[in-house]
Amino acid sequence: MHTNLISIIIPTLNEEKLLPKLLDQLNDQKLKSKFNYEIIVSDGGSKDNTIEIAKRYTDKIVIHQENRRQKISEGKNLGYRISSGDLLVFICADCRLDNPELFFDYVSSFRQSKYLAATFWFDVFPEEKIWSDYLFHFFFNWLIKILNFVGNGMGRGECQVIKRNVFQEVGGFNENLTAGEDYDLYTRIRRKGKIHVNFKIKIYESPRRYRKFGYLRILLMWFRNSLRVFNIVKTQVDEWKEVR
Repeated sequence: MHTNLISIIIPTLNEEKLLPKLLDQLNDQKLKSKFNYEIIVSDGGSKDNTIEIAKRYTDKIVIHQENRRQKISEGKNLGYRISSGDLLVFICADCRLDNPELFFDYVSSFRQSKYLAATFWFDVFPEEKIWSDYLFHFFFNWLIKILNFVGNGMGRGECQVIKRNVFQEVGGFNENLTAGEDYDLYTRIRRKGKIHVNFKIKIYESPRRYRKFGYLRILLMWFRNSLRVFNIVKTQVDEWKEVR
């Protein structure tokens, strides 16, 4: 492990359309030299050009080899295992940073923070935003802040920042979960200490899943997965469907 390195771990599966936009932001040499980070892609067995794109832009790549679909939790853990940083940033391939320098300045300072992990303000790409996006994200961002304030750890899996020693201590992502691994991880971390909800940092995500399924159905799936995290029910979403 390097004590002054940030590991950015991007789980992918057939992300040739959106991955380049994120990698264009991250592969800024001035930023890399200033903040000292490595870019890792953990691919679930893409059939498009995702792997070729990743090889051009990233420092490390690991590819799922088993003859079955990889769970997102497995992909994230696989990326972690080849990482070297003392700070871990898990970010989805369909996301973009609003202000990369502000983001990395915050992450770099996180080493000295009393917090164990961090979550941010999430929104959809500004150029694709509609009125329902405003309502949903305003509600859900504040829900996350309130839940963390009352002691129930939560953070959107689109981008999570975690200290490496904390990630190791809680055992990483739960590979038994098909979905909800992000909520499950932060719930366990919150039992160890506090999670910082930083609304000054904005993370943009693609609205593709919301457009396909609608916000009501998405909320119901998330609620069902949260019940599984707390063992209130034994079932969860059988498969987190690929939307590209």
